[in-house]
Amino acid sequence: MPDPALLSLTEAAALIAARRLSPVELTRAVLARIAALDPMLDAYLLLTEDQAMDAARQAEAEIAGGTYRGPMHGIPVALKDIYCTRGIRTTSHSRSCADFIPDFDATAVARLHQAGAVLLGKLATHEFAHGGPSFDLPWPPARNPWDRARFTGGSSSGSGAAVAAGLAMAALGSDTGGSIRNPASLCGIVGLKPSYGLVSRAGIYPNSFSYDHAGPLTWTVEDCAIVLQAIAGHDPDDPASAMRAVPDFRRHLHDGVKGLRIGILSHLHQRDVPAPASVQAALAEAIDVFRRLGAVIGEARIAPAQDYYDVKLIAAESELLAVHAPALRRNIEDFGEDFLGRSLGALLMSGADAIAASRRRRAMLAQAAAVFARFDVLITAAPGPAPLLESWRTLDFWAKPSLTTPFNVLAGPALAQCIGFTADGLPLGMQIIGRPFDDATVLRAAQAYERATSWRSRRPVLDPSAPFSRSLPAIPDPAPSALSASETATIEALCRRAGMRPNARHLQQLCATAPYVWDMTARLQEARGFRDEPSSIFLAAP
Repeated sequence: MPDPALLSLTEAAALIAARRLSPVELTRAVLARIAALDPMLDAYLLLTEDQAMDAARQAEAEIAGGTYRGPMHGIPVALKDIYCTRGIRTTSHSRSCADFIPDFDATAVARLHQAGAVLLGKLATHEFAHGGPSFDLPWPPARNPWDRARFTGGSSSGSGAAVAAGLAMAALGSDTGGSIRNPASLCGIVGLKPSYGLVSRAGIYPNSFSYDHAGPLTWTVEDCAIVLQAIAGHDPDDPASAMRAVPDFRRHLHDGVKGLRIGILSHLHQRDVPAPASVQAALAEAIDVFRRLGAVIGEARIAPAQDYYDVKLIAAESELLAVHAPALRRNIEDFGEDFLGRSLGALLMSGADAIAASRRRRAMLAQAAAVFARFDVLITAAPGPAPLLESWRTLDFWAKPSLTTPFNVLAGPALAQCIGFTADGLPLGMQIIGRPFDDATVLRAAQAYERATSWRSRRPVLDPSAPFSRSLPAIPDPAPSALSASETATIEALCRRAGMRPNARHLQQLCATAPYVWDMTARLQEARGFRDEPSSIFLAAP
C-alpha cells in the first residue's frame, strides 16, 4: 500500500470499511506527515494529536465491533480555526482571540464527530477569515505546498495547504467572497462553496451573516461529496438554515454530463477580471473535455464582476464591522493591519448604502434565475496561478473585483477544481456554478471532468530534509492617500464618532481606501420603486 496519508478520502474509506486499513494506522500516518512537513508550511495553528489518536482508537473499536457509521468513520480531518471546538482553542488567527476556548462545538463539527471523523487540529486562516495574508499576527500565514514563497489563497489558507500536502484527508473552510475556492484553485485541490443555507453556520465565527458559507476542501470531487453529505442539513440554531431534505450527493455523481447544458461565462475571465494566458488556455481545454463528454456548450452572461463586488463589499463589510466594532473600540491594536485596512472601510458606508446593496442583490438573484433557465451549470476561471506572498497589498482588496465573489451574491453552489499546471508547476483552476440547492449537479459535472483527466495523479513534492527559511516578507507600508486635508479630517471625525482610535498607519490606509468605497456607494445609487425589496426578507417556515 502507498503512504496511507496520500490516499484520497474515498480510497481510505473503502479500505476502512473492508477492514484493510485501520483508522489508527491511517491517523498515525497523517500525524507523521504533519510532523515532517508542517514546519515548512505552517498549515496548522494547533495540533490535537492525543485527541486524534483517542478518536482513531474509538473508531477502530467501533468498526471491529460491527458498528460502521459510514465513509467518514475513522477519517482524519482538520478545521479552519474559526470553527468553534469544545475545550479546544479557537483563535480565528487573531491576537484578540488568542485565549478563546469554546464550551461548545459548531454544528458542522458536531456532525463530523457523529459521522466518526477524527479531528487532527485547527488550521491557519486569515484574521477572522478576512484580512491577509498578514505578517504581523501571532502566527505566520500558511504557505503554498507547490511553492513555499507563494500564497495559498484565502481565507481558508491552512485548509488548502493541508489537503494539498496530505496533512489532512479533508478540511472544513468558509467562503464569504471566495475563501474556499481561492485556496482550492491556488493549491490544486477541490473546494465547494455549498448553497447558502445547506450547511449550518452555527458556531462558526462570522465574517458576514448574509454571505458566509461553510464547506469542504478535499483532494477529489467524490471526497467532497462525502464530506458534504456528513455536514449538510437543517439546523434550528442557524437562522439562515434551509428547511430542505438533503439529497444523496453520490447517487448520480458518476452519471456523466451527456446532454448537460453548460454556459461559459467568458466575459468574467476574459474582460471583467482578465485571467492570465495560462488559465485561459487550460480553461479552453477543460471546456473541450466537457464537449467531448457530450455536454451542450453555450455562451452565458451575468452582470459584470464589478457590480457583484460593489454589492457584496458594501453589505458584507458593514456586517463585519458590526461584529467586531466592540473589540475595535476596546483595543484596535489587537488586530493586524490588513484586517483593519478592510474592516475600517465600512466606517465610510451608511445604512442606506447597505440597504441599496441588498436591494440590488435581490434584482441580481432574479436575473440569474433567468440564466439558469437556459443552463444547468455555468463555468468560468478560478483565481491563479498563486502569487508571491510578498506581492500582496491591502488596497488590492478594494481596487480589484473578483472572479469568485459573484457566486456568493448569487448564493448557489460554486466549486473550484484543478485543470492543469503552469510550466513551472503551479496549479490552475476553474469554477463550476449551479442554481441554488442544485449542489449535486455541480458535483456531477466536476466528477465527470476529474475522471476524464489525470490531474489527481500529481501531488506537491516537499522534502523535509531540505533547508528552508521561515522568514516572512516585510509588512507592507500603507498605500498613499490622495485626499485633501478636509477629507482626511472628515474621516478622522467618523472614526471618533464610531469610538475608534486608529493610529497614523491605520488612518493612512483608510484614507487610501476611501475613494474606492465612495465609488462603490455611488454606483449603487439608482432609482428604485417602493416595491423593490431587499434580499434579506423573511419567509414563513413551511
